Amino acid sequence: MITRSSALLQRPDSPSVDVTPLTLPSAWQTQLSRAIRDPRELCRRLGLDDAWLAGAERGHALFGIRVPEAFLARMRHDDPSDPLLRQVLPLAAEGESVPGYVTDPLAEAEHTPGPGLIHKYNGRVLLIASPACAVNCRYCFRRHFPYADNSPSRAQWERSLETLRNDPSIHEAILSGGDPLAASDRQLAWLVERLEAIPHLKRLRIHTRLPVVIPDRVDDALLGWLGATRLQKVVVLHINHAQEIDDAVFNACARLKQAGVTLLNQSVLLRGVNDSVEALAELSERLFEAGILPYYLHVLDPVTGAAHFDVPDEEARELVAGLREVLPGFLLPRLVREIPGEASKRPL
Repeated sequence: MITRSSALLQRPDSPSVDVTPLTLPSAWQTQLSRAIRDPRELCRRLGLDDAWLAGAERGHALFGIRVPEAFLARMRHDDPSDPLLRQVLPLAAEGESVPGYVTDPLAEAEHTPGPGLIHKYNGRVLLIASPACAVNCRYCFRRHFPYADNSPSRAQWERSLETLRNDPSIHEAILSGGDPLAASDRQLAWLVERLEAIPHLKRLRIHTRLPVVIPDRVDDALLGWLGATRLQKVVVLHINHAQEIDDAVFNACARLKQAGVTLLNQSVLLRGVNDSVEALAELSERLFEAGILPYYLHVLDPVTGAAHFDVPDEEARELVAGLREVLPGFLLPRLVREIPGEASKRPL
């Protein structure tokens, strides 16, 4: 976090006064605030035909668009089939009612012992650390999540921390959102300091897309609190296509690894984005070059508004069978589906 010293806030001829330093937004926060939020602007910047605009505006009305400049820069101009654009471009199809698609596909509301706390699996709990995201992915299974009822605050976190303190079976705290790294480093440092004071906690896991879409998020302030914690640190990145990993992402990942972070990736199998053996193999290779291990390949969660991304299970299995023929085992992500109420993700 950049601060302006009190000396810079005084006139040269003024007597010494007690001035509280102003906290200025860091580079990543500035980029986040300047993300594209207008479908017309997105279409204009990428040179898309006007025919795409009407559908984009209809989809945007259902789930707002947000695309950071750093992510936009990796998209191909005048190419509506670009795999990065496909993940963020709203479509009219999002308004269609499709049987089996619901607003809470993982039934998370049934596993919420308190606001901002989700406890589905043995030994670990998930805390909503921020309702905000740096990029609004059109396939997001939480696109309808009631963030207004689960907006994090210190008072809410204190209640969640008390739940963790009283349950010695919990060994891992998972920060999620939204995107947990959309919270300020000051907030996150406060939370992690209290998590590591719980003696039976062993691991801190962070699920995030921010180091990918705004690599500048991995700055000295973040690495300060993350590197200092006694907890074992795991960052699970969300990357769906090799094109997402540029030099800035490489550098961000290198800095995380230097801080003692284990880097994993989970992808979603998406029609028109990564639904080929070639795309998935290239993704695994690129991930490993960046020091990230492929972890999960999720089939699409059936969330309302995302049916056009669906890849049938049998086709998904065939793709993974093809991957086995071209990749070593350690680069092969596990194909899984999350089933509400089950004790773990189900392998396919």
